[in-house]
Amino acid sequence: MIAQLPLALRWPRRQRFDQFFPGATNAAALAIVEGAAANAHGGCVYVAGPAGSGKTHLLIAACQAATDAGVSAQYLSLRHVRGSRSDAIAGVGGSHLLALDDIDLVAGDAEAELALFATYNRYLDAGGVLLLAAQALPAAMPVQLPDLRSRLGACTQARLTPLDDGERRHVLQAQARHRGIVFDAAVLDWMFARYPRDLGALLDLLDRVDRASLAAQRRVTIPFLRSLLREG
Repeated sequence: MIAQLPLALRWPRRQRFDQFFPGATNAAALAIVEGAAANAHGGCVYVAGPAGSGKTHLLIAACQAATDAGVSAQYLSLRHVRGSRSDAIAGVGGSHLLALDDIDLVAGDAEAELALFATYNRYLDAGGVLLLAAQALPAAMPVQLPDLRSRLGACTQARLTPLDDGERRHVLQAQARHRGIVFDAAVLDWMFARYPRDLGALLDLLDRVDRASLAAQRRVTIPFLRSLLREG
């Protein structure tokens, strides 16, 4: 089993259910994952959506919610695995809830597909909760193992779509206010014009801006952002 640190020590506070903004299209997916986190009877949920749509946020939020309720939980991103993905998948377990992120990466890897198939069976046979996340829906995943393709298709599906620009601005402003930062419209316009509009990237930038503004004891202005990003 992979050693698990307390979730609060590994992920920022913003990756929680109460910090997830569903926008106009993602309320149903949020409700499905919240339900899975509270499920004592087991099952599989497959979260699908393009990069930046909030998959990782929901998986980590589910792990934290389960932990807060006294239920054991683990999270593993296959994108960040060094070495064998099949070994990494086989190495997690023993928790009631297991969240596996970026499972797109098992497709075409025979050993990783077998490991995921075995983990799926192990968790559902034991009454555990399995959360899986990928960009593609199960039907579009180029999985070679027919039994795994069948199992993925049997999961409850939670589909995410990216927020539009107005919704991203709303989230960024809300997160900034939470940190005591005031962004005026000109600052937001500048950020959106010059920085990737992926919400995760924008929130990572906000974390960086927060640290730098506190260290410098300066307001967040366009000249301050220019200086910060030039130095980076």
